[in-house]
Amino acid sequence: MAATLTDVARRAGVSVATASRAFGEPDRLAAATRERVLVAAGELGYANPQASTARRTIGVVFPDVANPVYATTLKAIQGQAWHGRHRTVVFDADEDPRREREQIERARELDGMLLCSPRLPDADVLDLVGNTPCVVVNRLIEPLPSVLMDTEHGPTQAVEHLAALGHEHIAYASGPRGSWADVRRADAIARACQRHGIRLTHLSHHAASIQGGRAAAAPASASGATAVVAYNDLVALGVEAGMSELGIRCPDDISIVGIDDIDLAGAVTPGLTTVRMPIDRCGALAVDLLLQALTGGTAPETVTLNSQLIVRSSTAAPPTR
Repeated sequence: MAATLTDVARRAGVSVATASRAFGEPDRLAAATRERVLVAAGELGYANPQASTARRTIGVVFPDVANPVYATTLKAIQGQAWHGRHRTVVFDADEDPRREREQIERARELDGMLLCSPRLPDADVLDLVGNTPCVVVNRLIEPLPSVLMDTEHGPTQAVEHLAALGHEHIAYASGPRGSWADVRRADAIARACQRHGIRLTHLSHHAASIQGGRAAAAPASASGATAVVAYNDLVALGVEAGMSELGIRCPDDISIVGIDDIDLAGAVTPGLTTVRMPIDRCGALAVDLLLQALTGGTAPETVTLNSQLIVRSSTAAPPTR
């Protein structure tokens, strides 16, 4: 069986993401680390997919290309594909399951495809993909290879941070119905709240946008929660805007936490406390795994990249009742 990127990473004693950088972004690694990965690849006979002379056309299907998370993912995908002069064709489902179905049908006519956070049920996705080489980003659909961003560690840290500040009631502002990541983030937050004896209010599903967050502001306020953890940064920023319109100040009256750490999160006032996701690495690694499959290699079944809480000014101790 041909060596995989996972085999190389294990032999070199590095993560899969670091092994990927040695081939696609060597300048980002220390010389000693890069050399260790290349030596391990040579010992195992690993074929670098980026070195293939074949130029591939890759379809990339997104739920909503206007979302800055997907824009960042797309930039990383196109940058990584460019190293091998591969072409990308972008498909935007606009958060519409019927449109997503049609876009996947179009993408499967290409050499391979990347499905970023698909919303359709697993069985539907597998049926639509068929035999086309495919890697799923930010969702687990077995037996397709997947690149995931951790949904457990970062959200758990967010609850621990709020617990340390003294919050006893947290609301979770959900994202779109059908989002794989939303379900898992909500579950991680619920488990962390239970461990810390924190009351959790689970708000209804809203669009993964600032307007979705605005719609969640009134229910969050009515719940009596002193802190809100949002599905993503856009929802968090929308919650903050909606709260402000209700005369509720962040963080004096309400603490707010987002997820993703988009550029805007650190530029607003107050700066948004958020869970940083490795968005660019996720996109680049997905390209590597797909190219490995296209060149006859065996891609790892699942690669999970870490998340990390970034504390800024949108969280503080709860107001004194």
